[in-house]
Amino acid sequence: MNFNFKEIFTAFMVLFAVIDIIGNIPIIIDLRKKAGQIQSEKASIIAGIIMIFFLFLGKSLLSLIGVDVNSFAVAGAFILFFIALEMILGITLYKDDEGDAITASVFPLAFPLIAGPGSLTTLLSLRAEFEVENIIVAVILNVILIYIVLKTSSKIERLIGPNGIKIIRKIFGVILLAIAVKLFAANIKMLF
Repeated sequence: MNFNFKEIFTAFMVLFAVIDIIGNIPIIIDLRKKAGQIQSEKASIIAGIIMIFFLFLGKSLLSLIGVDVNSFAVAGAFILFFIALEMILGITLYKDDEGDAITASVFPLAFPLIAGPGSLTTLLSLRAEFEVENIIVAVILNVILIYIVLKTSSKIERLIGPNGIKIIRKIFGVILLAIAVKLFAANIKMLF
């Protein structure tokens, strides 16, 4: 085991920015109103399992369809770039259907809101740079934080307020934009 606090912290912050659980509080509250209740434990655990599964098998799945990790990382950089633009500019470039209220804890909450294209792409990109055990710790820490946020979303909304949530989204959007640029620059070199 090669645990590195810096790698764990960096991976944690990157995943935290991509998942944007704080910025998704308005969506979570809306889902809670429509579904009546969200199973926080179920949503958190399923999202964690999807992310760890993809961390280990994502590269094999990509090889199966003939895509290398660097190409996927460059594509991921574009996804992160657009997610960051959505966060910074307050626009919606991608809109998904709400899904059935009965399964709101799994879809759209666990997937694709938490463990979506952005976080899965980020995991593969992180795997190219960091040790797997450090990424797993970062995923687990994010799942714990996701669970806490899901459990306390109403209290967080009252505490931070709508403007506080907007400010947090913009800050993490700028961080995510910088990460996307770095990811693109690092992996585009490997393609040529």
